[in-house]
Amino acid sequence: MAALRVIITILYVLICVALVVVVLMQEGNSEGLSGAINGVADTYWGKNKGRSMEGTLMKATKILAALFIVFSVVLNLGW
Repeated sequence: MAALRVIITILYVLICVALVVVVLMQEGNSEGLSGAINGVADTYWGKNKGRSMEGTLMKATKILAALFIVFSVVLNLGW
């Protein structure tokens, strides 16, 4: 059981580091209210955000955040 806990802890640390890196790679949302007024959704990048680098980073953030929560719960079960 101790070996499994060590493996899960190592994976948890790697997920934490990856989550920090992915979040820091994302662009800031500096458009604010002017982006909503100008209609950012009508631009090429607004329509194809899922295929862009920013869309990929958003998906990776969601997946890593879910893994972070799951591993946090597993590690705190009190083995």
